[in-house]
Amino acid sequence: FFCICDARCMQQRKKLLLGGATAVALVVAYRQLRNRSKPEPREPDTRRSRGKINKVFVAELKDLLKIVLPNAYCKEAILLALHTLALVVRTFLSIQVANLDGKIVKTIVDKNKLQFVKRIAQWLLLAIPATYTNSMIRFLESKLAIAFRTKLTMHLYDLYMDQDTYYRVENLDSRLANADQCLTEDVSRFCSTLAHLHSQVSKPLLDVILMSVQLVMLNTSIQKGTSDKISTSVVPTLLAGVTVWLTARVLKFVSPPFGRLVARQAQLEGEFRYAHSRLITNSEEIAFYDGHKVEKAHLQHSYLRLIKHMNKIFKLRIFYNMAEGFLMKYFWSAAGLLMIAIPAFTNTKSSVSARTQDFIIARGLLISAADAIERIMSSYKELTELTGYTTRVAEMINVFREVHDGKYQKTVVNAAQTQNGTDSIIRQRGEVEEGELIQFDKVPIVSPNGDVLVEELSFTARPGMHVLISGPNGCGKSSLFRILGGLWPACGGRLIKPERGRLFYIPQRPYLTIGTLRDQIIYPDSQEDFEKKGMDDSHLDEIMQWVHLRHIVRREGGWNSKNDWQDVLSGGEKQRVGMARIFYHRPAYAILDECTSAVSIDVEGFMYNKAKELEITLLTVTHRPSLWKYHDYLLQFDGEGGWKFEQLSDAARGTLKEEKTQLEAQLSGVPAMQKRLRQLCELLGESSCLSNVEEEEEEQFSDPSDDE
Repeated sequence: FFCICDARCMQQRKKLLLGGATAVALVVAYRQLRNRSKPEPREPDTRRSRGKINKVFVAELKDLLKIVLPNAYCKEAILLALHTLALVVRTFLSIQVANLDGKIVKTIVDKNKLQFVKRIAQWLLLAIPATYTNSMIRFLESKLAIAFRTKLTMHLYDLYMDQDTYYRVENLDSRLANADQCLTEDVSRFCSTLAHLHSQVSKPLLDVILMSVQLVMLNTSIQKGTSDKISTSVVPTLLAGVTVWLTARVLKFVSPPFGRLVARQAQLEGEFRYAHSRLITNSEEIAFYDGHKVEKAHLQHSYLRLIKHMNKIFKLRIFYNMAEGFLMKYFWSAAGLLMIAIPAFTNTKSSVSARTQDFIIARGLLISAADAIERIMSSYKELTELTGYTTRVAEMINVFREVHDGKYQKTVVNAAQTQNGTDSIIRQRGEVEEGELIQFDKVPIVSPNGDVLVEELSFTARPGMHVLISGPNGCGKSSLFRILGGLWPACGGRLIKPERGRLFYIPQRPYLTIGTLRDQIIYPDSQEDFEKKGMDDSHLDEIMQWVHLRHIVRREGGWNSKNDWQDVLSGGEKQRVGMARIFYHRPAYAILDECTSAVSIDVEGFMYNKAKELEITLLTVTHRPSLWKYHDYLLQFDGEGGWKFEQLSDAARGTLKEEKTQLEAQLSGVPAMQKRLRQLCELLGESSCLSNVEEEEEEQFSDPSDDE
């Protein structure tokens, strides 16, 4: 019965072997023609060595492994050891299953019912630890991937959130376009692939070694009944070596560059994700412009680029998977049957049941070994994919480290700026010191894009010197604050500034964090920092009284209430929360960038007087003449690169008073004109006009403390 089945199987396998060989030949010929007719585009030298299995990849992977496996006693190393142990146990269980399969078939041939039942019971009992081990392998692989991701993510956060690296990567450097995508998807895929590759390589290697040992031992026992021991030992070994070598050569030849393809796919996915985030960020402006058609076209273009590249990968995988399947399943099976048949044909002393048992055991071991070698061969594809993820993550870490150290690579606005030397100015660095005052000594104001706003700026602001900063839009006011706050580098000269905690910045739209109402006032302090300072809610109540926001605490349900504060608070309330932060932290210097534009003049004046009372030196950007009286010095930009720093004189204040008198004179006739307009509306019977006049009168005589 077994001889007839084997003969039929051999005939079918010969047909499949012939057809498969023809298919592989066609694939190889097609690939050669394609490579000759469509040469790959040349890439820059800096990119050629990336995304491939070479020394660069090994060095990058080694650096990443030092992060995810810092020592031999860490949690990740213990999980790796447990995972490896589970893989070893599974290999020994596979050998036992193969031996039991042979013994079960032997009992069938011998018609030994009692032994058959006994072997079946052993086989079922062995299935319990085997299935448990399989489940543990998958569980430990998932745990290992999560542990790798946690370790790598925490390390990246330490780099990304240190010294404003998150800001500098986005605004001062142009190498990393999608940091969010790299920190989430790329890291996740790298860790998952790395953990899976451990299972895909370590267990198959162990399987091949142990299965080979078992096959040698089995072959030795079979040779005891053969006359030609050389052919039964040497020929199968040579045949196995030739099979593995030929398979490796063919698969390497037909394998596409998966590493570069995966890296490119990750880049396109990042661009597609950025297109959506860009739409969400600018949704209001896009809606006002009715620009949905243009934005829809951008989204579709980004998506179609990604899909086109993915389809390219899928098409390349068709021929690779076809060659891989033929070689692994059919070519290897035929070679395995041949290796088994040689000792069986030459053994004339063993019984039918013994030969059947040896055949089943050898066949099971060969199937396991072939499956192991198949996974090792197919792991080459996963290894090339790992090179793509490794390149992305390693490049991100390199950018974070260089940006952290002040090394930026930013594309300038145009080529003309490069010719004019702007590019060299961006790369220059001035002297930056910490002190008790603010001093700019010939410091240029240069944007990251290369725009030189001011060639040399020099002024000094000591404690108690309240400075008003004015000038047209784009003249360099906000850029000055970014350099002072350390967000932008000083591209020359000498800068003295207070340490980070003694300088506080309040923009026109204050940032509201996630958390309680208390968290909005004490930001960036945490609850623990708040308690360490020896403060309580009574101190915050006093601060809220200063900024006229006591009603907010009652309205929102107390200091512990949580809400979406960006939507709950009005524009003026948000700005007063920003001023409350200054009163809480009490820095030596406060940079106020149009931070009270939505606040009424009387409340604004009270807050400025309170800040001066708390000995906070003010540097204010404003277009409101009403704030001039709270400052002693003026730093004025003309918008053409010029500037002047002078003390606010009585003449300047007199000019302001003249402007105030003119405005009062112009507004003095407004009530009479409104009265006449009301009469005209009544005569004409225009109720809408009349209602508009009444609304204007209500607004004119409304409570000036209302900032909305």
